[in-house]
Amino acid sequence: MSITRLHPGPRMSQAVIHNGTVYLAGQVGTPGADVATQTGDCLAAIDALLQEAGTDKSKLLQVIIWLADMADFQDMNAVYDAWIDPANPAARACGEAKLATPDYKVEFIVTAAV
Repeated sequence: MSITRLHPGPRMSQAVIHNGTVYLAGQVGTPGADVATQTGDCLAAIDALLQEAGTDKSKLLQVIIWLADMADFQDMNAVYDAWIDPANPAARACGEAKLATPDYKVEFIVTAAV
């Protein structure tokens, strides 16, 4: 049973691949930027990690989105809807949470098939 860790650090790995599934760490955008910019940053980081893991967004299984303020839901969705593969949407949840610092407005957690 093989486990591959991408960009491991002392606290976490950016991605872990196991048994045909890749689990991404929470992705955040540029601190202090607006939610649309942070969403775009997150999705670009997700694309890069998925590519490195040998997969892409067409194989998303689950997306969990944490917003610091649900008032940003529509602005986040405008960017997300332009990015997601409409033929292969993931199971998705979105909620409001206090993020690591007030400079973060959104965080994405993704699981995908490899």
